[in-house]
Amino acid sequence: MKKLLFPFLLILLAAALVACGTKDGDKSNSSNGKPTEESSGDTAAKNGLLDEVLEKGVLNVGTEGTYAPFSFHDESGKLTGYDVEVTEEVATRLGVEAKFFETQWDAIFAGLDAKRFDVIANQVGINDKHKSKYEFSQPYTRSHSVLVVRSEDDIAFDGMKGKKAAQTLTSNYGELAKSKGAEIIKVDSFNQAVDLVISKRADGTYNDKISALDFLKQKPDAPIQIVEEENISAENESENAFLFRQGNEDLINEVNQALDAMREDGTLKEISEKWFGEDVS
Repeated sequence: MKKLLFPFLLILLAAALVACGTKDGDKSNSSNGKPTEESSGDTAAKNGLLDEVLEKGVLNVGTEGTYAPFSFHDESGKLTGYDVEVTEEVATRLGVEAKFFETQWDAIFAGLDAKRFDVIANQVGINDKHKSKYEFSQPYTRSHSVLVVRSEDDIAFDGMKGKKAAQTLTSNYGELAKSKGAEIIKVDSFNQAVDLVISKRADGTYNDKISALDFLKQKPDAPIQIVEEENISAENESENAFLFRQGNEDLINEVNQALDAMREDGTLKEISEKWFGEDVS
């Protein structure tokens, strides 16, 4: 009798264990249990980029770090510049910290696409090419073409016909000089062009006003002057802004509100005048 009872007890014990295992398994998959990774990911996906930035307390920013005076390293090695200061102020008004990721210009858009950072702050021009794939904040920098000539010369913006213009060949400013009838002298940089003007090997050079202002900021005693167009319109004015991936209107709106407040209280003008001696915002 004992021999028959023992196998029967083993069968009952095994059945009880299976039942307990099934009960535990039901708990792990029930809605009352701990959320799975998949459900957590779905919840995070529903949150906008603004919520993500505020939750982390960090705004990740892509910039070159080699583009003075907008984004570069000073003598102590600190990342600084006009774009850096504007971005840091915007981040402060959002209640977060700006964290910069330095990237070469050729790779900066790919970095934004790959979500390495949330925004690009690197004097990105507002144009149709960029608008087709990305979204912009309102502009925080406005500029236009100018002609740089020697201080003693009386040359109008349109007065370079037959004169020598020091220009990089592939730039828009080289094309501008050609359209004004100037003889082109090839240079590799704006500083080199200004040196040729000062040494009287060239009569002038066309370039962006901000570049000219920065040169005079660094070398206030340089014997040059900036000649502007008589009629500056939207057609010949360039605008630069923060660049975002599409679909992040929540964050863009907050950044725009911060920029509006910075204009109203004079902060944006103050940063601009610090770097250029003039309000370029």
